[in-house]
Amino acid sequence: MRSTDEIKKLMISTANSDDRIRGVLLNGSRANPNITPDQYQDFDIIFIVNDLKSFTENHSWTNRFGEKLICQLPNEMFFDEDEKRKEIAFTYLMLFTDGNRIDLKLFPTEKFNTDFEPDSLTLVWLDKDNLFSNISNSTDEDYHIQKPSEKYFLDVCNEFWWVTTYVAKGLLRNEIPYAKEMLETVVRPMFMKVIEWFIGVKTDFSTAFGKSGKFMDQYLSNEHYDKILATYSNQQIEHNWKSLFLMTELFGEFANKIADNLNLNYNTDEGQNVKKYLRTVYVKQK
Repeated sequence: MRSTDEIKKLMISTANSDDRIRGVLLNGSRANPNITPDQYQDFDIIFIVNDLKSFTENHSWTNRFGEKLICQLPNEMFFDEDEKRKEIAFTYLMLFTDGNRIDLKLFPTEKFNTDFEPDSLTLVWLDKDNLFSNISNSTDEDYHIQKPSEKYFLDVCNEFWWVTTYVAKGLLRNEIPYAKEMLETVVRPMFMKVIEWFIGVKTDFSTAFGKSGKFMDQYLSNEHYDKILATYSNQQIEHNWKSLFLMTELFGEFANKIADNLNLNYNTDEGQNVKKYLRTVYVKQK
């Protein structure tokens, strides 16, 4: 596997040999000083380019980066026939046979002053036109947990409690795919959001949650973290009931602590009513 230095040299040499490429940036976890590097991290790279169309008319120019195991071009993919994308940048997602992955975004120079959004996790690898002369040191500040408004908090809580009843309905009907979809695509995102806010309260909103909560074990007790992991259920109906009840227990605990610490209203009756309902229908189906 090529090293970080080798990938960096490859990106810079590519840019130096092509006058259309005006800048090279590294974003993402590899630009985060708080993360210990490992071989599985992607290289999130931005090329600031002139004449974007000249790059995208023929994608073979990316072969210089190595032998690809698989490549994806999100800008050219449409899972909905009615979907219409008007994206400014063009992205190449590339996994190479040596195990390295490069997510390369081409951003047009003519849109730089109006549409380029700075990211606090940025290292400048090359800047031909001094576009980034005033950039600050790379930090994860843009990704810190944000304090919720009361409306946002209440909406998340309501969505969680409401859709748990859908999960129960699926389990009562022995419709495991439906129950799992409701649990994992609707209920769990609300569950994860209160975990995020709970950690925000504990850290005075000065840290990042990480994608899919990958940093949460650093800020939770072992007991809380183990319980959260236990909410990931298998295909058995009884195990899904246990996961659902555990999620409601933890959600209520975290939501109450968030509300108390941030002086937010919290509809405790809503949670208590739903938990009572879930217990009632669970007992009836036994």
